[in-house]
Amino acid sequence: MSTPSELHALTALEQAAAVRDGEVAPDELVRHSLARVEKYDDRFGAFITRTPEAALAAADALRAVHPPTGNRSPLFGVPTAVKDLVDTAGVPTTYGSRAFADHVPTADAHSVTRLREAGLISLGKTNTPEFGCCCYTDNDIAGPARNPWDPALSAGGSSGGAAVAVALGLVPVAHASDGGGSIRIPASLCGLFGIKPSRGRVSSGPAGAEVTGLSVQGPLARSVRDAAAYLDVLAGPEPGDPHWAAPLPEGETFLAHADRDPGRLRIGRYATPAAADLAVAPECLAAWEHASRLLESLGHAVEDIPNPFGPEIGDHFIDAWGVQSLGHSLDGDREALLRPVTRAWRAYGRGVTGERFAAALSGMHRATRRAIQATRAYDVVLTPTLATLPQPVEHFDESGDPLVNLDRQRTFSTFTSPYNMTGQPAVNIPLYWTADHGIPVGVSLIGRPADEATLISLSAQLEEACAWRDRYTALLSQDARQTD
Repeated sequence: MSTPSELHALTALEQAAAVRDGEVAPDELVRHSLARVEKYDDRFGAFITRTPEAALAAADALRAVHPPTGNRSPLFGVPTAVKDLVDTAGVPTTYGSRAFADHVPTADAHSVTRLREAGLISLGKTNTPEFGCCCYTDNDIAGPARNPWDPALSAGGSSGGAAVAVALGLVPVAHASDGGGSIRIPASLCGLFGIKPSRGRVSSGPAGAEVTGLSVQGPLARSVRDAAAYLDVLAGPEPGDPHWAAPLPEGETFLAHADRDPGRLRIGRYATPAAADLAVAPECLAAWEHASRLLESLGHAVEDIPNPFGPEIGDHFIDAWGVQSLGHSLDGDREALLRPVTRAWRAYGRGVTGERFAAALSGMHRATRRAIQATRAYDVVLTPTLATLPQPVEHFDESGDPLVNLDRQRTFSTFTSPYNMTGQPAVNIPLYWTADHGIPVGVSLIGRPADEATLISLSAQLEEACAWRDRYTALLSQDARQTD
């Protein structure tokens, strides 16, 4: 058992095991996490809203039923946090916008209910860009989320606050969401493992809209097993959901798949963006090559394949995303509170006719069918997660022409957004850090439709072979010395 000052260095499953064994109480974990939030949040921008009183009350309630018995989640008693795009009853939920600064939902999202029922304890709502529109995290409420490896750099988005919280050990695992790369992008920039689940794996109800089917909810973690256990908590449809992913066979869990040998897999790889004008940074290609060699050393067959998507998918995504940005209805006074890039997206969305929107959705469906058919011979597809390295926070300044900002975001989502269109599961793996500055550079693995299980098994094998937890140990040990 670690000393109290080292609790944050434990994985979520290790923290839960300590609770089960009576070595630490849930309220001790919460108090330790809250102390770290208090020390680091103002500098790194992980949270929009903190809920210490509610967290301690929840922890006390869990302590009253200790020792945990029955079929409780393996994450019982563990601190977590919920992205501020998802409703939490009685807690301000701003969607990253001043226009909703006073918004307090009266009902939980289904995912929040599942987390609570599993005995996880939320410390608050994590930072996100306004309405989740951007691949960086900044807003007029909490400001930017800064990269834990270098606070001058962006943490990415739109789940940037969640990524910061996990990387710094404020919580061991966090709720996130992904509509064009919003789990995988901050996971790559912050050196984390993140799962974008299959479409329909996690319910977005009761209030979440499914106009485009692009967005899903999933976990960010420092370990594959933590993320798998968190996905077990989140996964499952609710009555009325428009999309349903086939559940695992009876008795199986994603966590159990993290302990299974994936066998010898056939892996297709590509690193050429669908948009011909985009170049991939040498370090991103180096990370992709490193992952390819590691996969081959583990006995997998790795083959080069062409990018299965054509350049037309960019226009389809932009039209769909523009319309999706209109999901929040606002009067003129509140519309004026929005940030320039959000207003630009919404102005664009209003200009998309019904005919164009239908064509965009149909075009995405056709592209999806072609891509899945083109890669059907492969168990997994490997790509860079991003085409560029982490950028300074100021790189995404919104005081100038919004089109310049939007163009800068393209290199962050060129490899990620296509798999929001297909609905396939995808993960970011933190296998590589730059030699000069020690900045993480992720790669993505994409699974067959509804096959998170193979991705989790393969990712756990890679984690064992690469031991990326050592990287966090150095970061968290430095933080621990500063807090002690």
